[in-house]
Amino acid sequence: MLQTLFPQAHHRYTSLPLLGPILDSFATWLAERGYRQNTLRVMLSPMAQIDRWLRRQDVQSVADLDVEVLEACWATFRRRNCSPGGVIRALAQYLDDTGVLQPRKTDPLTPSEQLRSRYAEHLARVRGFSEVSIQNHARTVSRFLDEVRHDAGPSRLLTASDIESFVRHSGQRLSRTSLQQVVAHLRGFLRFLVATGQGAPGLAETIDTPRVYRHEQLPRSLPWPTVTALLQSIDRETSVGLRDYAMLLLIAAYGLRISEVASLTLDGIHWREGWLQVWRPKTRSAMRLPLTEAVESALLHYLREARPKGVACRHLFLRSRAPIGPLKPNAVTMVFDRRARESTLEIPFSGAHCLRHSYAVHLLRSGTCVKTIGDLLGHRDAESTGVYLRLAIEDLREVALPMPGATGIDRDQEVAS
Repeated sequence: MLQTLFPQAHHRYTSLPLLGPILDSFATWLAERGYRQNTLRVMLSPMAQIDRWLRRQDVQSVADLDVEVLEACWATFRRRNCSPGGVIRALAQYLDDTGVLQPRKTDPLTPSEQLRSRYAEHLARVRGFSEVSIQNHARTVSRFLDEVRHDAGPSRLLTASDIESFVRHSGQRLSRTSLQQVVAHLRGFLRFLVATGQGAPGLAETIDTPRVYRHEQLPRSLPWPTVTALLQSIDRETSVGLRDYAMLLLIAAYGLRISEVASLTLDGIHWREGWLQVWRPKTRSAMRLPLTEAVESALLHYLREARPKGVACRHLFLRSRAPIGPLKPNAVTMVFDRRARESTLEIPFSGAHCLRHSYAVHLLRSGTCVKTIGDLLGHRDAESTGVYLRLAIEDLREVALPMPGATGIDRDQEVAS
């Protein structure tokens, strides 16, 4: 690869005392991740500087490289306002993928980290929480332990004033719904402390939760013509447009969550049988969905004309820029927000989740029963699907009772008589 990039000067790279033996395979690894040749030349040009700096740190061979020394190398060049930061990060990833990079020397866990780790294990093993739920709980617990300065006095029992102070400060930056979740996380953690003999009983019951009225907000639903117009507004003459159209169409056609779209793989598409397998993280189960003609056509166009070729990654939707890799769920949200702005349509919501709500309401207004809608959306509880019934305005009008006293007689005639 180096001979292709630097026909006249490739020996300068392969002869580097430390990094020379791995540079050719490193360049090939970068090319496989979508970097173009001009970009590779720019990225590899400072390798001689990096090699000299590493040897000054008494690094004798590539096998001696670890996370700390590469982070120090990156920080040094960054202070000098030099550009090799990207290639140093890529080098660390390459060495890690090939099993050469030495792991970080881990420091002993702080008391807060130990407690949070035990609580996360409890949530997974005893309460059966999903990984996403555990992360949400752990985030709240980390903020709480930082505020009460648990590391400064790990043996000190928590008091009601500690909890009140944390809830009050959280309420200043969160909505009522978000604060209610924080309170629920905190209550679960306090009960864990009581069960393990590390906290005083009764503290969990002393926390007031903010009043959130049931179904006080309507689902964020768009009119179905608006959803159709949004999809049609996407420019499918570009590779990014083909990818974005396919992603948003999957949400609108099946009501998928953004995490479900991001986790789709090539192995989940069964072309001959005509179905698509989707992993539902909330129910921890896979679901088969029929491949409609529109979805099949969109996926075929994307795979043939837009998806990067020669990539070993099996995820369906990939980044359009190097390094090539799977899209994250938040990238799907960013795609929707950008396409909504470009469409100039009246879309008052942000986030692709409103397409999921729109799909549910569209099915409801088409006469689909609530149980079927819940199964398609991956709901375990019928109450989760029932929130969409409030948007079926036409059906609600049919079951409305007449107003008391409304007999159809003109009021003026009634008064005259």
